[in-house]
Amino acid sequence: MVHMTASPGRRVLLAAPRGYCAGVDRAVIAVEKALEQYGAPIYVRHEIVHNKYVVQTLEKKGAIFVERTAEVPEGSIVMFSAHGVAPVVHDEAAAGKLATIDATCPLVTKVHKEAVRFANEDYDILLIGHEGHEEVIGTSGEAPDHITLVDGPKDVAKVEVRDESRVVWLSQTTLSVDETMETVDALKEKFPQLISPPSDDICYATQNRQLAVKQMGEEAELVIVVGSKNSSNSVRLVEVAKLAGSREAYLVDFADEIDEAWLDGVSTVGVTSGASVPEILVEQVLEWLSQRGFEDVELVKAAEESITFSLPKELRRDLRAEAAALVAQRTGTAPASTPSGE
Repeated sequence: MVHMTASPGRRVLLAAPRGYCAGVDRAVIAVEKALEQYGAPIYVRHEIVHNKYVVQTLEKKGAIFVERTAEVPEGSIVMFSAHGVAPVVHDEAAAGKLATIDATCPLVTKVHKEAVRFANEDYDILLIGHEGHEEVIGTSGEAPDHITLVDGPKDVAKVEVRDESRVVWLSQTTLSVDETMETVDALKEKFPQLISPPSDDICYATQNRQLAVKQMGEEAELVIVVGSKNSSNSVRLVEVAKLAGSREAYLVDFADEIDEAWLDGVSTVGVTSGASVPEILVEQVLEWLSQRGFEDVELVKAAEESITFSLPKELRRDLRAEAAALVAQRTGTAPASTPSGE
Protein backbone atom coordinates (compact mmCIF):
# COMPACT_ATOMS: atom_id res chain seq x y z
CA MET A 1 0.00 0.00 0.00
CA VAL A 2 1.41 3.37 -1.02
CA HIS A 3 1.67 5.79 1.88
CA MET A 4 2.20 9.46 1.13
CA THR A 5 3.61 11.94 3.63
CA ALA A 6 1.44 14.77 4.77
CA SER A 7 1.44 17.73 2.42
CA PRO A 8 1.87 21.18 3.95
CA GLY A 9 -1.47 22.84 4.60
CA ARG A 10 -3.53 19.75 3.82
CA ARG A 11 -5.87 18.71 6.60
CA VAL A 12 -9.07 16.88 7.41
CA LEU A 13 -11.83 18.28 9.61
CA LEU A 14 -13.59 15.32 11.21
CA ALA A 15 -17.10 15.91 12.51
CA ALA A 16 -18.12 14.90 16.00
CA PRO A 17 -20.63 13.52 16.56
CA ARG A 18 -21.05 11.42 13.42
CA GLY A 19 -22.26 7.96 12.48
CA TYR A 20 -24.56 5.73 14.49
CA CYS A 21 -27.25 7.37 16.58
CA ALA A 22 -28.85 5.57 19.52
CA GLY A 23 -31.86 4.44 17.50
CA VAL A 24 -29.74 2.93 14.72
CA ASP A 25 -27.38 1.26 17.19
CA ARG A 26 -30.38 -0.28 18.96
CA ALA A 27 -31.93 -1.53 15.71
CA VAL A 28 -28.75 -3.11 14.34
CA ILE A 29 -27.97 -4.82 17.65
CA ALA A 30 -31.58 -6.02 17.78
CA VAL A 31 -31.17 -7.87 14.47
CA GLU A 32 -27.87 -9.38 15.60
CA LYS A 33 -29.29 -10.47 18.96
CA ALA A 34 -32.40 -11.92 17.31
CA LEU A 35 -30.23 -14.00 14.98
CA GLU A 36 -28.25 -15.27 17.97
CA GLN A 37 -31.39 -15.94 20.03
CA TYR A 38 -33.70 -17.52 17.46
CA GLY A 39 -31.40 -18.46 14.59
CA ALA A 40 -31.69 -17.56 10.91
CA PRO A 41 -33.67 -16.48 9.12
CA ILE A 42 -34.96 -13.34 10.79
CA TYR A 43 -37.21 -11.38 8.45
CA VAL A 44 -36.96 -7.58 8.57
CA ARG A 45 -39.67 -5.43 7.06
CA HIS A 46 -37.80 -2.86 5.00
CA GLU A 47 -34.10 -2.15 5.44
CA ILE A 48 -33.44 -2.05 9.19
CA VAL A 49 -31.58 1.24 8.60
CA HIS A 50 -30.77 3.04 5.35
CA ASN A 51 -27.20 1.90 4.82
CA LYS A 52 -25.99 -0.46 2.12
CA TYR A 53 -23.05 -1.86 4.13
CA VAL A 54 -25.15 -2.57 7.23
CA VAL A 55 -27.86 -4.32 5.22
CA GLN A 56 -25.36 -6.44 3.29
CA THR A 57 -23.56 -7.41 6.51
CA LEU A 58 -26.78 -8.49 8.21
CA GLU A 59 -27.90 -10.42 5.12
CA LYS A 60 -24.70 -12.46 5.32
CA LYS A 61 -25.60 -13.32 8.93
CA GLY A 62 -29.06 -14.56 8.00
CA ALA A 63 -31.39 -11.55 7.93
CA ILE A 64 -33.88 -11.41 5.06
CA PHE A 65 -35.18 -7.97 4.14
CA VAL A 66 -38.67 -7.70 2.66
CA GLU A 67 -40.85 -4.79 1.58
CA ARG A 68 -44.24 -6.38 2.27
CA THR A 69 -45.50 -8.33 5.26
CA ALA A 70 -47.04 -10.85 2.85
CA GLU A 71 -43.52 -11.93 1.84
CA VAL A 72 -42.89 -13.37 5.32
CA PRO A 73 -43.83 -17.07 5.71
CA GLU A 74 -46.58 -17.80 8.23
CA GLY A 75 -45.27 -18.39 11.74
CA SER A 76 -41.93 -16.66 11.13
CA ILE A 77 -40.27 -13.87 13.10
CA VAL A 78 -40.42 -10.42 11.55
CA MET A 79 -38.73 -7.27 12.84
CA PHE A 80 -39.98 -3.78 12.05
CA SER A 81 -37.28 -1.33 11.00
CA ALA A 82 -36.10 1.75 12.89
CA HIS A 83 -38.32 3.93 10.67
CA GLY A 84 -41.54 2.56 12.17
CA VAL A 85 -44.66 1.12 10.56
CA ALA A 86 -48.34 2.00 10.37
CA PRO A 87 -50.88 0.16 12.57
CA VAL A 88 -52.12 -1.76 9.52
CA VAL A 89 -48.71 -3.49 9.33
CA HIS A 90 -49.13 -4.80 12.88
CA ASP A 91 -52.56 -6.09 11.83
CA GLU A 92 -51.05 -7.82 8.78
CA ALA A 93 -48.44 -9.49 10.98
CA ALA A 94 -51.08 -10.75 13.38
CA ALA A 95 -53.16 -12.11 10.50
CA GLY A 96 -50.09 -13.97 9.21
CA LYS A 97 -49.42 -15.47 12.65
CA LEU A 98 -46.03 -13.75 12.72
CA ALA A 99 -43.96 -13.19 15.85
CA THR A 100 -42.99 -9.51 15.80
CA ILE A 101 -40.07 -7.52 17.18
CA ASP A 102 -40.56 -3.77 16.96
CA ALA A 103 -37.23 -1.97 16.43
CA THR A 104 -38.86 1.40 15.72
CA CYS A 105 -36.66 4.21 17.03
CA PRO A 106 -38.19 5.52 20.29
CA LEU A 107 -37.99 9.07 18.89
CA VAL A 108 -40.12 7.99 15.92
CA THR A 109 -42.53 6.28 18.30
CA LYS A 110 -42.85 9.62 20.10
CA VAL A 111 -44.04 11.26 16.86
CA HIS A 112 -46.52 8.39 16.31
CA LYS A 113 -47.97 8.96 19.78
CA GLU A 114 -48.23 12.71 19.16
CA ALA A 115 -50.12 12.03 15.92
CA VAL A 116 -52.58 9.74 17.71
CA ARG A 117 -53.12 12.22 20.55
CA PHE A 118 -53.76 15.21 18.29
CA ALA A 119 -56.02 13.13 16.04
CA ASN A 120 -58.05 12.06 19.09
CA GLU A 121 -58.42 15.77 19.92
CA ASP A 122 -59.62 16.32 16.32
CA TYR A 123 -56.73 18.51 15.18
CA ASP A 124 -55.63 18.78 11.58
CA ILE A 125 -52.02 17.54 11.60
CA LEU A 126 -49.55 18.99 9.10
CA LEU A 127 -46.75 16.44 8.80
CA ILE A 128 -43.56 17.98 7.43
CA GLY A 129 -41.61 15.28 5.61
CA HIS A 130 -40.64 13.66 2.34
CA GLU A 131 -43.31 11.85 0.39
CA GLY A 132 -42.67 8.12 0.17
CA HIS A 133 -40.19 7.96 3.05
CA GLU A 134 -40.87 4.95 5.29
CA GLU A 135 -41.06 7.06 8.43
CA VAL A 136 -43.64 9.37 6.87
CA ILE A 137 -45.70 6.40 5.69
CA GLY A 138 -45.67 4.94 9.20
CA THR A 139 -46.61 8.19 10.94
CA SER A 140 -49.34 8.99 8.40
CA GLY A 141 -50.83 5.57 8.99
CA GLU A 142 -51.48 6.41 12.65
CA ALA A 143 -54.11 9.01 11.73
CA PRO A 144 -54.70 9.03 7.96
CA ASP A 145 -57.92 11.06 8.20
CA HIS A 146 -56.22 13.87 10.11
CA ILE A 147 -52.74 14.10 8.54
CA THR A 148 -51.72 16.20 5.54
CA LEU A 149 -48.18 15.81 4.23
CA VAL A 150 -46.22 19.03 3.67
CA ASP A 151 -43.09 18.27 1.64
CA GLY A 152 -41.23 21.55 2.14
CA PRO A 153 -42.15 25.24 1.77
CA LYS A 154 -43.33 24.69 -1.82
CA ASP A 155 -46.32 22.67 -0.54
CA VAL A 156 -47.62 25.30 1.87
CA ALA A 157 -49.76 27.23 -0.62
CA LYS A 158 -51.96 24.22 -1.39
CA VAL A 159 -52.51 23.14 2.24
CA GLU A 160 -56.11 23.35 3.43
CA VAL A 161 -57.49 22.68 6.92
CA ARG A 162 -60.97 22.35 8.41
CA ASP A 163 -60.50 24.73 11.34
CA GLU A 164 -57.58 27.16 11.47
CA SER A 165 -57.81 27.25 15.27
CA ARG A 166 -57.08 23.52 15.57
CA VAL A 167 -53.93 22.91 13.53
CA VAL A 168 -50.63 21.39 14.68
CA TRP A 169 -47.41 20.54 12.87
CA LEU A 170 -45.26 17.44 13.32
CA SER A 171 -42.19 16.40 11.36
CA GLN A 172 -40.13 13.52 10.09
CA THR A 173 -37.20 13.08 12.50
CA THR A 174 -34.39 13.17 9.90
CA LEU A 175 -35.01 16.46 8.12
CA SER A 176 -32.81 19.51 7.74
CA VAL A 177 -33.47 21.70 10.77
CA ASP A 178 -33.26 24.89 8.72
CA GLU A 179 -35.59 23.72 5.95
CA THR A 180 -38.09 22.42 8.50
CA MET A 181 -38.22 25.76 10.28
CA GLU A 182 -38.57 27.53 6.93
CA THR A 183 -41.61 25.35 6.27
CA VAL A 184 -42.97 25.98 9.77
CA ASP A 185 -42.58 29.75 9.32
CA ALA A 186 -44.48 29.59 6.03
CA LEU A 187 -47.23 27.53 7.65
CA LYS A 188 -47.50 29.97 10.56
CA GLU A 189 -47.86 32.84 8.13
CA LYS A 190 -50.80 31.04 6.52
CA PHE A 191 -52.20 29.64 9.77
CA PRO A 192 -51.32 32.08 12.61
CA GLN A 193 -52.85 29.80 15.26
CA LEU A 194 -50.71 26.82 14.23
CA ILE A 195 -49.33 25.11 17.32
CA SER A 196 -46.04 23.27 17.68
CA PRO A 197 -45.49 19.79 19.13
CA PRO A 198 -44.54 19.58 22.83
CA SER A 199 -40.89 19.12 21.81
CA ASP A 200 -38.92 19.18 18.57
CA ASP A 201 -39.57 16.14 16.40
CA ILE A 202 -36.24 16.37 14.58
CA CYS A 203 -34.03 14.03 16.56
CA TYR A 204 -31.04 15.13 18.62
CA ALA A 205 -28.63 13.12 16.42
CA THR A 206 -29.85 14.75 13.21
CA GLN A 207 -29.45 18.21 14.74
CA ASN A 208 -26.01 17.48 16.19
CA ARG A 209 -24.63 16.09 12.94
CA GLN A 210 -25.94 19.06 11.00
CA LEU A 211 -24.43 21.47 13.52
CA ALA A 212 -20.98 19.88 13.18
CA VAL A 213 -21.20 20.11 9.38
CA LYS A 214 -22.20 23.77 9.59
CA GLN A 215 -19.09 24.46 11.65
CA MET A 216 -16.73 22.62 9.29
CA GLY A 217 -18.43 23.92 6.14
CA GLU A 218 -17.10 27.40 6.87
CA GLU A 219 -13.52 26.17 6.40
CA ALA A 220 -13.68 23.04 4.24
CA GLU A 221 -13.62 23.50 0.48
CA LEU A 222 -14.79 19.90 0.14
CA VAL A 223 -17.05 17.88 2.45
CA ILE A 224 -17.36 14.11 2.08
CA VAL A 225 -20.45 12.62 3.69
CA VAL A 226 -20.36 8.86 4.18
CA GLY A 227 -23.85 7.45 3.74
CA SER A 228 -26.30 5.83 1.35
CA LYS A 229 -28.42 7.70 -1.17
CA ASN A 230 -31.66 6.45 0.40
CA SER A 231 -30.64 7.83 3.80
CA SER A 232 -32.59 11.03 4.34
CA ASN A 233 -30.33 12.35 7.10
CA SER A 234 -27.18 11.66 5.04
CA VAL A 235 -28.56 13.50 2.02
CA ARG A 236 -29.46 16.43 4.27
CA LEU A 237 -25.84 16.62 5.48
CA VAL A 238 -24.68 17.22 1.91
CA GLU A 239 -27.21 20.03 1.56
CA VAL A 240 -26.21 21.56 4.90
CA ALA A 241 -22.51 21.50 3.94
CA LYS A 242 -23.15 23.42 0.73
CA LEU A 243 -25.34 25.97 2.50
CA ALA A 244 -22.64 26.41 5.15
CA GLY A 245 -20.12 27.52 2.53
CA SER A 246 -18.36 24.40 1.34
CA ARG A 247 -17.45 24.64 -2.34
CA GLU A 248 -18.43 21.02 -2.97
CA ALA A 249 -20.03 18.23 -0.95
CA TYR A 250 -20.52 14.63 -1.99
CA LEU A 251 -22.24 11.53 -0.64
CA VAL A 252 -20.37 8.21 -0.84
CA ASP A 253 -21.11 4.73 0.48
CA PHE A 254 -17.47 3.65 0.38
CA ALA A 255 -14.02 5.23 0.09
CA ASP A 256 -13.47 3.83 -3.40
CA GLU A 257 -16.32 6.00 -4.67
CA ILE A 258 -14.31 9.18 -4.02
CA ASP A 259 -13.07 10.86 -7.21
CA GLU A 260 -9.48 12.11 -6.92
CA ALA A 261 -10.45 15.07 -9.09
CA TRP A 262 -12.52 16.34 -6.15
CA LEU A 263 -9.24 17.13 -4.37
CA ASP A 264 -7.98 19.55 -7.05
CA GLY A 265 -7.22 22.87 -5.38
CA VAL A 266 -8.46 21.60 -2.01
CA SER A 267 -6.46 22.05 1.18
CA THR A 268 -9.18 21.26 3.74
CA VAL A 269 -11.58 18.32 3.52
CA GLY A 270 -14.48 17.88 5.92
CA VAL A 271 -15.56 14.33 6.71
CA THR A 272 -18.73 13.19 8.42
CA SER A 273 -21.23 10.34 8.23
CA GLY A 274 -24.96 9.83 8.47
CA ALA A 275 -26.69 8.41 11.51
CA SER A 276 -26.87 4.90 10.01
CA VAL A 277 -23.18 4.61 9.09
CA PRO A 278 -20.73 2.38 11.02
CA GLU A 279 -17.40 3.95 11.93
CA ILE A 280 -15.39 1.45 9.86
CA LEU A 281 -16.57 3.20 6.69
CA VAL A 282 -15.36 6.58 7.98
CA GLU A 283 -12.00 5.06 8.89
CA GLN A 284 -11.62 3.81 5.32
CA VAL A 285 -12.28 7.31 3.97
CA LEU A 286 -9.70 8.79 6.36
CA GLU A 287 -7.16 6.18 5.21
CA TRP A 288 -7.91 6.99 1.57
CA LEU A 289 -7.33 10.69 2.23
CA SER A 290 -4.19 9.98 4.26
CA GLN A 291 -2.67 8.15 1.30
CA ARG A 292 -3.13 11.34 -0.70
CA GLY A 293 -1.45 13.66 1.75
CA PHE A 294 -4.36 14.54 4.02
CA GLU A 295 -2.91 13.11 7.21
CA ASP A 296 -3.56 15.93 9.68
CA VAL A 297 -6.97 15.33 11.27
CA GLU A 298 -8.70 17.94 13.43
CA LEU A 299 -11.87 17.14 15.35
CA VAL A 300 -14.81 19.52 14.97
CA LYS A 301 -16.88 18.83 18.07
CA ALA A 302 -20.41 20.21 18.05
CA ALA A 303 -22.00 18.22 20.88
CA GLU A 304 -21.65 15.36 23.33
CA GLU A 305 -23.92 12.35 22.92
CA SER A 306 -24.58 9.84 25.68
CA ILE A 307 -28.13 8.69 24.91
CA THR A 308 -28.77 4.95 24.65
CA PHE A 309 -31.98 3.01 24.11
CA SER A 310 -32.79 -0.43 25.50
CA LEU A 311 -33.48 -3.31 23.12
CA PRO A 312 -37.06 -3.94 21.89
CA LYS A 313 -39.22 -5.33 24.70
CA GLU A 314 -39.95 -8.61 22.90
CA LEU A 315 -36.24 -9.34 22.62
CA ARG A 316 -35.49 -8.29 26.21
CA ARG A 317 -38.20 -10.64 27.48
CA ASP A 318 -36.81 -13.67 25.66
CA LEU A 319 -33.19 -12.87 26.52
CA ARG A 320 -34.16 -12.62 30.20
CA ALA A 321 -36.06 -15.91 30.00
CA GLU A 322 -33.03 -17.61 28.45
CA ALA A 323 -30.73 -16.19 31.13
CA ALA A 324 -33.10 -17.37 33.89
CA ALA A 325 -33.23 -20.85 32.37
CA LEU A 326 -29.43 -21.03 32.26
CA VAL A 327 -29.19 -19.99 35.91
CA ALA A 328 -31.82 -22.58 36.85
CA GLN A 329 -29.95 -25.26 34.94
CA ARG A 330 -26.72 -24.46 36.76
CA THR A 331 -28.26 -24.15 40.22
CA GLY A 332 -30.98 -26.77 39.98
CA THR A 333 -33.73 -24.25 40.82
CA ALA A 334 -36.91 -23.49 38.92
CA PRO A 335 -36.65 -20.37 36.72
CA ALA A 336 -38.72 -17.35 37.72
CA SER A 337 -41.62 -16.62 35.40
CA THR A 338 -41.21 -13.76 32.94
CA PRO A 339 -44.06 -11.24 32.63
CA SER A 340 -45.77 -11.70 29.27
CA GLY A 341 -46.49 -8.00 28.95
CA GLU A 342 -42.90 -7.00 28.31
